[in-house]
Amino acid sequence: MTFRVSSAHEEAGERVYGVSTKAFLGDEDGRVRALLLVDVEFKDGRPQEIEGTERELPAQLVLFAMGFTGPEKPGLVEELEVELDERGNVARDDTYASSVPGVFVAGDAGRGQSLIVWAIAEGRAAAAAVDTHLTGSTTLPSPIKPTERPLTV
Repeated sequence: MTFRVSSAHEEAGERVYGVSTKAFLGDEDGRVRALLLVDVEFKDGRPQEIEGTERELPAQLVLFAMGFTGPEKPGLVEELEVELDERGNVARDDTYASSVPGVFVAGDAGRGQSLIVWAIAEGRAAAAAVDTHLTGSTTLPSPIKPTERPLTV
């Protein structure tokens, strides 16, 4: 992990870790006045609220910067009925194949949020797997396995 300081921190921005936002609280005019937070701890891979830790964090403006939050379930994922892994991504095997025959997954939908270079490499490797599935062999390169992870974060 790399510890970074942004301009917001240099301007007295506060770092808050291990919390979950339960609600946005408004004033009498409907403007945001605070966030209702609760401390969480991870148990069995999921955040669990710690009883008695609810508190308000004053706010006048809230901006959402969520990034990739997983493949959208309504639509193709639900219609295909592909299995999901414990993180909510499309589950896949060593050949990028999903639980549905003939359906392959690469990039963020299978790996989770990551760098574009991983998505490109996985797309190429998945193309080789699809070629093999369709023709029985391939001459396409397969640069990485779906389980490979970067050496550093």
